Amino acid sequence: MARKRRSDPGPYLQHLEMMPERVKDASVYPFNLPAVRHLKKLPFHPKVTFLVGENGSGKSTILEAIAIQCGMNPEGGGRNFNFATRASHSSWSDAVRLSKSGHQQGDDYFLRAESYFNLATEIETRDPMLIGAYGGVSLHEQSHGESFFALFKNRFREHGLYLMDEPEAALSPTRQLEFLALLHQYVLLGCQFVIATHSPIIMAYPAAVIHHFSNDGIREVNYTDTEHYLVTRRFLTHTRSTLNVLMESPEEE
Repeated sequence: MARKRRSDPGPYLQHLEMMPERVKDASVYPFNLPAVRHLKKLPFHPKVTFLVGENGSGKSTILEAIAIQCGMNPEGGGRNFNFATRASHSSWSDAVRLSKSGHQQGDDYFLRAESYFNLATEIETRDPMLIGAYGGVSLHEQSHGESFFALFKNRFREHGLYLMDEPEAALSPTRQLEFLALLHQYVLLGCQFVIATHSPIIMAYPAAVIHHFSNDGIREVNYTDTEHYLVTRRFLTHTRSTLNVLMESPEEE
C-alpha cells in the first residue's frame, strides 16, 4: 500500500435519510428500535464516522442498510460478492435514502465480524487466486485476529469507501492500536469509513464524528463523553473497588 498522501476526491457519502412514507408497519423490527424510529437524517464525517451504543441499539442494522444502498453484499465483501449463507438481513433499507456526493469511490468493502467466516469461505471457493489480494495466505489458515488484520492491511485501496461492523471483535488491544495507524494511512489516501464499534481505542481516532445510539434516538457525542470511554476509564482507575461491587453477594451485603 502506498504511504504518500494523495489528492482527496471524497467524501463519498453525505447523509442517510429516513423516508417515513415507505414504512409499512412502525411496530415491527427494526422500525420499533428507538434509533430507527427517531431517525431523520444521519450525517457522515468526510473521513470517519463511528456508530456506538449498546447491543441491540440498531448500529449494525443501519450499517447494513448503508451497505445495501451502496450495492454491497449484506454478509460482507464488495459489489462483486453476492453470496448469502442465510438471508437474515433486514429489508428496511428500502425505507431509507442515501445521499452521495458527486465523487465516485475507487473501491468499496463491507466487513461484518459476525459473518466473516462465511466471507473467508466465499473468497477461497470463488477463486483460489483471489486470496492474493488478502496477503497471499488462506484466511482460514490464520488466527481470527491475524485473518482480520490481513484484510485491513492488504485488501483496502486508496480512494475507497469502507463499512466496518465491529472490526475490533478479533483484535487484541495492541492490534487495535495498529488498526488505528492503518486507518489513518487510509484516510490520508482519500478513503472514507463508517464504523460500528464498541472499542474505546478505535473510536479515539480524532478526525471523526461519533453518533451514539440509545433509547432516546441518535445523537452526536464527544469521545470522552461516550459510555465506552467513561466505563473503561472508571474500571481501569478503580479496578479493585469496581470488582468488589460486581462480586459482592447478597450474604456479604
